[in-house]
Amino acid sequence: MFRALAVLTFLASGLAWADVDPKFAKLRDSAEAIEGLGNFLDKYVGDCGTDIDCKKNTELFRSAANGKKFYMIITEDSVSNIQMASYDPGAQSFTLNLTPFFAASNSAITSGAPSRTDANGNPVMPFMTIKGNVSEGGNAQSVARMISMKTLRLQVIFSPQGTWSLPKKGSKDKMVGVKAHIDAILVTVGRTGEQVGLYLAK
Repeated sequence: MFRALAVLTFLASGLAWADVDPKFAKLRDSAEAIEGLGNFLDKYVGDCGTDIDCKKNTELFRSAANGKKFYMIITEDSVSNIQMASYDPGAQSFTLNLTPFFAASNSAITSGAPSRTDANGNPVMPFMTIKGNVSEGGNAQSVARMISMKTLRLQVIFSPQGTWSLPKKGSKDKMVGVKAHIDAILVTVGRTGEQVGLYLAK
């Protein structure tokens, strides 16, 4: 499941060094940092078979987690779901397109629930738009270079809302993921913590 997508690596919230937008900081401080997305997904989705105790633990964890805010960091090497969308040289501003699909441990967290798959059997997700401003001396090329050289880091705050499932290509099994409300996403330069772009849900 989701073999074409990179497994994401996460760090604790203590590694978000730089000062950030106060609205994002407030949300982050109210959220629970997860130690690893794979571990979170294993507990939330559950792959229990006929194990009654496993199913019970999954139901308890899911019930406690639904609607609660969680915080994760996606490190530079794992950011492969973002691309340059547009650039306004007059305003020195730009937009990034992010596919809100965060995969690990044979599952994924998504913004809402996908309703179909593409030709390769991967869930189809609409882009999320993240706005940013070019730092002094920068331009569209410098932003595109940061993306291509994998120097960007994502900080994501999300609230799980249940599970989704879609038919798995070439199999009778189904792929299962977690539908979530994405509360905020902060894009930073991983090495310095400098803010590059910010998304805040309305």
